[in-house]
Amino acid sequence: MPAIVGAVKIISVGPSSIVQFGDSVFLSPTSASKTYAGSGSFNTGDLPRTANILSSTNTFDPDLFDTNATKVGPG
Repeated sequence: MPAIVGAVKIISVGPSSIVQFGDSVFLSPTSASKTYAGSGSFNTGDLPRTANILSSTNTFDPDLFDTNATKVGPG
């Protein structure tokens, strides 16, 4: 038996988000994305050091669909 206690504040709902109140049988958010990044782009830490004298990122992508994101189940 679901219950909501107090106020509900929804700040943002994105393309693959779910807002649910009460019981649910099946939830299936779907999203697909592609990220291009050059050499040393995703370094993490306090003091990352990279030595990239010449870097090139190939963004040529001749196919139409990389990930065919489909919903599974009802809805």
